[in-house]
Amino acid sequence: MNTFTIITALVTISALISYINNRFIKLPGTIGVIVVSLLLSVLITLTGKIFPGAYDFIKDLTRSIDFTQTLLDIMLGFLLFASALQFDFQKLKEQRIPVLVLSTVGVIGSTFIFGFLLYWTAGWFHIDLPLVYCLLFGALISPTDPVAVLSVLKKSKVPSSLETIIGGESLLNDGTGILLFVILKEVAGQADAHVSFAHTVALFSQEVFGGILLGVISGIVAYRTMKRVDDFQIIVLVSLSMVMVISVLGAMLHVSIPLAAVSAGLILGNTSLGIKNHPDTQRYFHNVWNLIDELLNTILFVMIGLQIVVMPSLKNYWQIGLLSTLFVLAARGLSIAIPSILLKRSLKTTYKGITILVWAGLRGGISVALALSLPDSPYKELILSSSYFVVLFSIIVQGLTLKRVVNAMVK
Repeated sequence: MNTFTIITALVTISALISYINNRFIKLPGTIGVIVVSLLLSVLITLTGKIFPGAYDFIKDLTRSIDFTQTLLDIMLGFLLFASALQFDFQKLKEQRIPVLVLSTVGVIGSTFIFGFLLYWTAGWFHIDLPLVYCLLFGALISPTDPVAVLSVLKKSKVPSSLETIIGGESLLNDGTGILLFVILKEVAGQADAHVSFAHTVALFSQEVFGGILLGVISGIVAYRTMKRVDDFQIIVLVSLSMVMVISVLGAMLHVSIPLAAVSAGLILGNTSLGIKNHPDTQRYFHNVWNLIDELLNTILFVMIGLQIVVMPSLKNYWQIGLLSTLFVLAARGLSIAIPSILLKRSLKTTYKGITILVWAGLRGGISVALALSLPDSPYKELILSSSYFVVLFSIIVQGLTLKRVVNAMVK
């Protein structure tokens, strides 16, 4: 399929699925989209022999899309910039300690807790899964997904302080997660790989600090450019161009595109773009990016739902997939509870707060994209299938019940 055909098919399917959800199923936005996408994928798979044309078309469409590159190198910058644009930097500053702890120590702790739990359990099912691959799985599934988290938080009534912690963590924990993933992938790919402390620090500095620096410079340049014009169309074009440049330069310089997009979004979202005689510029600007966010979110969740058509191995790993879902929740709970106990004064997190933090820690497309980026090995299929189980449970079950959990905890 050519690029225009792929885009046309994705937009059309997204419009159809959104219509079906809005008209008949009536589930919350992105959750409804992924549920309908899954139902459509299952229906097409089951009726493949009856309607081979539809099955082959969806299969070809899904295989024509490089999910990893499309999400990580193209869509993610736009999605995170749009989310950070709406984020209150002052609130984030007030909750900086819990956000930083959860986005670093929490991710590392969750990775190792999950990895050892999976390694210990794999033997029960006579599955030979090396520890390094269990930890690699933990690294790609431990960071909460900012796209999934922020899309669900918009519809929930999480207390303001916890909402800031959850949203801030999801925006900032990619640096830690990607660092762990890259290091463990190197170790897994080479039996004699030696990863020194200096190498780890260099990778961390390049990904995290390089990404933040790129975002700050891009945000400042874009802001100063916008302030010098009085045409709203130019302002929007400058912001679109900035996000695209961040994605291109981030890939070229091997720095974190997510952190760069978040940094630029926080700068432009917390500064005034008011133009003389046009006092509503800021509101219009946010509305445009909110629309972009909603559209890309819908397309992304449709892409996730359609992946089931090209994942026939799901039925072979449903047991490990379900156990992985439980282990993710347990690992996140422990990785939050332990720092909360040790740093009680700084984190000020109660049992009820920890419960909300655990249940609101959704996984999404980033975990699937990282799993798809794994090099071919005897363990890739298991990790990919299990990641898909975790993501579906996270978005559908946790997303749909988050409001109930919050209501039960805040009473």
